[in-house]
Amino acid sequence: MDIAALSAAMSEYSVKQSAGIAITKMAMNASEQNAVNVTDMINSMAVDPNLGSKLDVKA
Repeated sequence: MDIAALSAAMSEYSVKQSAGIAITKMAMNASEQNAVNVTDMINSMAVDPNLGSKLDVKA
């Protein structure tokens, strides 16, 4: 294989690798933002403190 073809192949590989890393970072950032949104939503939910405090049982 000549030097020019080898250089082109290595450059193509580098571009593909950089694109893959960029896409992975975007996915990780989106997942992190989703986790923050879910956590905020759970923390902002109104919870009735009287729920579950009494149990009615009949035999």
